[in-house]
Amino acid sequence: MAAPDAPAPTYRLIGTRIPYIEGPLKVTGRAEYTDDIKRSGQLIARLLRSPWPHARLRSINVEKARAMPGVAAVLTGEKYPTPFGVLPITHDETAIAVGKVRYIGDILAAVAASDEATADRALEAIEVDIEPLPDYPEPQGGTIAVAEPIHARGLNGTNIQKEVVQHFGDVDAAFAKAHATVRVRGTFAGVTHAFTEPMATIAEATPDGRLTVWSATQVPHYLHRALSEVLGIPMHRIRVIKPEVGGGFGGKSDPLPHEIICAALSLETGRPVKILFDREDVFVTNHGRHPTKNDVRIAVDADGRILAYDIEALIDGGAWSSFGTVTTYYNGVLSMGPYRVPNFRYHGRRVYTTKPPSGAMRAHGGTNIRYSVELALDDLAERLGIDPFDLRERNALPPHSTTVNQFRITSTSFVKCLHAARERSGWDQKYRKLPYGKGVGLGCGFYISGSNSPIHFTPKMPQCTVHLKADMDGGIAVHCMQADIGQGSNTLLAAIVAEVVGVDLDRVHIMRVDSDVSPVDIGSYSSRVTFMMGNAARQAAESLRDQLIRAASRLTGYPPAQLEVAHEKIRVRHRPDIAVDYLAALHAAMERTGALLATGAYNSPPMGGDFKGARAGTAPAYSFAAYVAQVDVDVETGVYRVEKVWAAFDCGRVLNRLAVEGQIEGSIHMGLGQMMGEAMSYRGARLMNPSLLDYKIPMPQQMPEVECLLVGDDDPEGPFGGKEAGEGPLIATLPAVGNALHDAVGVRYHDLPVTPDKVLRGIEVREQSGRAWKGVG
Repeated sequence: MAAPDAPAPTYRLIGTRIPYIEGPLKVTGRAEYTDDIKRSGQLIARLLRSPWPHARLRSINVEKARAMPGVAAVLTGEKYPTPFGVLPITHDETAIAVGKVRYIGDILAAVAASDEATADRALEAIEVDIEPLPDYPEPQGGTIAVAEPIHARGLNGTNIQKEVVQHFGDVDAAFAKAHATVRVRGTFAGVTHAFTEPMATIAEATPDGRLTVWSATQVPHYLHRALSEVLGIPMHRIRVIKPEVGGGFGGKSDPLPHEIICAALSLETGRPVKILFDREDVFVTNHGRHPTKNDVRIAVDADGRILAYDIEALIDGGAWSSFGTVTTYYNGVLSMGPYRVPNFRYHGRRVYTTKPPSGAMRAHGGTNIRYSVELALDDLAERLGIDPFDLRERNALPPHSTTVNQFRITSTSFVKCLHAARERSGWDQKYRKLPYGKGVGLGCGFYISGSNSPIHFTPKMPQCTVHLKADMDGGIAVHCMQADIGQGSNTLLAAIVAEVVGVDLDRVHIMRVDSDVSPVDIGSYSSRVTFMMGNAARQAAESLRDQLIRAASRLTGYPPAQLEVAHEKIRVRHRPDIAVDYLAALHAAMERTGALLATGAYNSPPMGGDFKGARAGTAPAYSFAAYVAQVDVDVETGVYRVEKVWAAFDCGRVLNRLAVEGQIEGSIHMGLGQMMGEAMSYRGARLMNPSLLDYKIPMPQQMPEVECLLVGDDDPEGPFGGKEAGEGPLIATLPAVGNALHDAVGVRYHDLPVTPDKVLRGIEVREQSGRAWKGVG
């Protein structure tokens, strides 16, 4: 007989609802964001942007601007032409355009002046002479050789930035023997992050030869590297500070041109320089979710078991590479979970266009493909007469398994997610049983808990490092370059240290991210922070705890193995009445060395295959989701409302319940935006809605009731058993609503966003075909 499972450990802080430690400062207006910082003698920078989508620069005359009173510097691209980018393999951006512009909004010149009005007048005085070049606003036209490629690095004279071809197993044989197949062609408009805080940067070059940069960034380490590369200054002479950040969602996860320009202007003038974007600047900087067309074919046997996926994706990359190489892989490989797929083929192409650059956005690479896959599975379930929940459970990836493309799956509570969502939503009483115009739909999700492979391979170093310092006052200072962008990672970092050391949360102080004192963490993206920072923090805290236990051992006479931490003390495990309080143990430990120091670091274990692109999508763990959405459609107007979402999510052990629920609710809101109305609308290459008045984010009254169902089992490698909950919760939202619309009105919508006019048109087409639904039509 197998031994019964050991009871799950319980913790004092971990798993409870922990308010964000910076919350009081934020709600009282005292938290310091980049725009709050004022430096003596500070200049204001403004950018001249291109009105042309694609043009060769014949000349830029800046003499009139330079001669204007109050203008301290004017820069054009030739001064700092070194290309950069977030991925070392695709450095194709320049801080200011060199040789030609590649989209409407590309930066032609930069001015630093005494005030904004003077800077704007200087921009108007700059004269630009150009030669128009062919415009390529759509990716389809760039897949063949073109007269003037947007970038010389495009593949074989085309505008293709990256092409991925993968084939595992025998897809053609699987389709030949399939009982049923389905094909879904999905079209997805580009969407942007719409974070509250616009981009902002301040740079100050000082007479001691150093350069300090404050910036609203998710990736202070990558910014540090890019500044050094482009400006030609050794990294040790550059200091990067990250103040509070008012949202990022991936939009601040690249080193960006304005950050480098701001620093360059400070070097030119010897004075502090500040740049603050308006909302149109934010929109044309973009790096949002890629406009995409995907073509998904799925084959199943008579029992609904998946035999094969065959996927193509055409991805609109905009003017720069950004994370695009990763994006191209993710649009295929992140379709693999949460199901067993024995045969898999993928052809993805990311194409440069003369639009603002696309990049990483929450659930990067996994959102659009998941929508098409989940709608295809629902279609197959209907054809086979199988309930959508049953079909998915039959195909669920088991724990401790390997996918056909060699993703290592450790923990998965996906089946628990299915059971919880089905039960709590009352699925069996509602599916196909609600009146016409009302419906429920299931959507599932799968996402990485951090990218297993770091972007930079040299020098070899941990993906995250945490330093602790405990001094005689009893406080514990925590240094780490992880970037809290509002998701609560500072609070989690403090809670992990307090939990392990056994102290009150208010003893733990998270120091501001500052490259002079913060050890390297590679940033907030790819849902990596909880897993990687969490493990590094726990290791550092355990080292500090062990130092305290050794000191308590000397004070009590009991060996360290018999001691344990409790709340604000260290006690003898079998004699809890014998204890040393925290401060006494700390002071005893300090007698020989002074302040106690501890370090923790994390590197994910090696994984993945040996084929090209094998590392893309590998992660130390994955999150899983099953959501049910309930919708109410006005069949006369096409307007629909999502009434409720039951969100069953596997993030392993919940480390901060308040934060996880907030991440799920925020993810659902963002997913509903892409589903219901958000779209970057273009006329050719010109963005027509670069403002929050015209870009339609869901209003508060459109937000449904959300029931969070947190059912994950502990992950064997996650900190305290935890996994990500920052990006994965978005993915299942879209297909859950899409499938609910089909249950409500009998139409499958493959063109996102699904706006009321599209809903009405779908109903009209169904009625004209003579196909009734729920007795109507």
